[in-house]
Amino acid sequence: MKSAAALTILLLSLAKEALAFSSISSSSLRASPTASSSALFATTSNDEENGTLSRRDILTQTITFTTAAATLGLAPLTATADDAAKPQSTVVVAGATGQTGRRVLERLASQPNTSVIAAVRNTEKASKSLSESSTVVRGAMIQKVPSLDAAGIELKKLDVASDSVESITGVLTGADSLVIAVGFVPGNPLKMNAAAHEVDNVGTCKLIDAAKAAGVKKVVLVSSILTNGRAWGQEKSPGFQITNAFGNVLDEKLVAEKYLKSSGLDYTIVRPGGLKAKPPSGGLVISGEDTLNSGEISRDLVADVCVASLTDGKASNKVLEIIEDEEGGPKVFNGLNM
Repeated sequence: MKSAAALTILLLSLAKEALAFSSISSSSLRASPTASSSALFATTSNDEENGTLSRRDILTQTITFTTAAATLGLAPLTATADDAAKPQSTVVVAGATGQTGRRVLERLASQPNTSVIAAVRNTEKASKSLSESSTVVRGAMIQKVPSLDAAGIELKKLDVASDSVESITGVLTGADSLVIAVGFVPGNPLKMNAAAHEVDNVGTCKLIDAAKAAGVKKVVLVSSILTNGRAWGQEKSPGFQITNAFGNVLDEKLVAEKYLKSSGLDYTIVRPGGLKAKPPSGGLVISGEDTLNSGEISRDLVADVCVASLTDGKASNKVLEIIEDEEGGPKVFNGLNM
């Protein structure tokens, strides 16, 4: 067991430190402090619509927002005069106790006319963990977890690994939207393949089937950049090889992505770079599908994009690849730090 843990820690260390900076050209757009959520997707590259942009065009037309998350109006997180007229909506967050999921919860809970359901494996443990700040060990990673005011958030039991589609459908019935922020936790190297397949592939597909059966209108899936790396010549890149060494997780995520795309549901697939627990230190970069092969991003920004994607029509049926625009450019990629 000690050798297995040591191997996992070594792989994670390689993923965090061994990747060299991969230069990304982009044209930038400075967002004003009052930018709306619609501005997030106002000029995102879309080669499917105009038929004229190549992958290189998409990459060079990357959108950069250079203000920090606190000043990005990515979603209506506070009440406005128009909010009172908005109908009540219900959003379920699967993977709500994860570091990204709990940030999504926090933002949704502050929105008016929004009922929030945290779908968790153990409601009793989740109630306690969400209300307390702590330092936890997730696989081989030590992470600081902030507390969350869970008042007004309903907890429901949901385990994507063991629950049936019918059981999950019951949890989702009555919901308008679903945010999928589940992901296996790297641990024992001998069991990672099975765990990634169970959670990031089969379990996520069960959530999609249940969402369709329950009449959910919108699904936002948190995935990873380089998920489809094989299709655009990144199979031998350090980022792809090191990340996929963890249970072939990129291949497993790709299956779920394709399943969501073919489901008929309105979707947004959010592909962040390596996830950081600390607040953002740079602006948000949004790029087209299959364009980013390195970079990191604060979970705060990922949560902002997820919440904005729930209601912004410009994110409908889109894949958004996101990183932070840090000085000197992105230096590493570790898409498994979820």
